[in-house]
Amino acid sequence: MNIQYQTEKTCAHLIDIQIDGDIVTGVRFTGGCSGNAQGVSALAKNRPVCEVVELLRGIDCGGKGTSCPDQLARALQKEAVGSIC
Repeated sequence: MNIQYQTEKTCAHLIDIQIDGDIVTGVRFTGGCSGNAQGVSALAKNRPVCEVVELLRGIDCGGKGTSCPDQLARALQKEAVGSIC
């Protein structure tokens, strides 16, 4: 499954996510801080969707009420969790 998610309130404006079964196989952020995006992507890769959501949901950046990691969790929760978790 491939997901393209438009983010809100973050420097990154799009997240491309690849899922195989219940495993996140790839994540690519468009925009935002390259180093942080690469780090979050590497940490999410090859982990179960539900684990990634649990780890990243609710992380805040600068008092915005969300962050790039939180937006990844929200994308997974919106598009994949209902059918997996």
